[in-house]
Amino acid sequence: MRLTELAKGVAAIVDHVADQHTADAVAARLRDLGFVQGEPVRIVATAPWGGDPIVVQIGSTRFALRRAEAQRVNLQVAQGVAA
Repeated sequence: MRLTELAKGVAAIVDHVADQHTADAVAARLRDLGFVQGEPVRIVATAPWGGDPIVVQIGSTRFALRRAEAQRVNLQVAQGVAA
């Protein structure tokens, strides 16, 4: 599942960030920000009508991401994990 498919408030675990091309700077920056395998994540808020941005919490930090950026983050749905 991708981060853009996650429902608001549902806990998930980052599986990996997919590079869209060689030396993908956006994917590298997401990893630098903490979107790494095993980190709990959840969507805190979304723009009206499914637009940009979405507010994502990873650990104790919140980020506003465009959907095109969030599309790179692949998840596993968490079982009994609070994000």
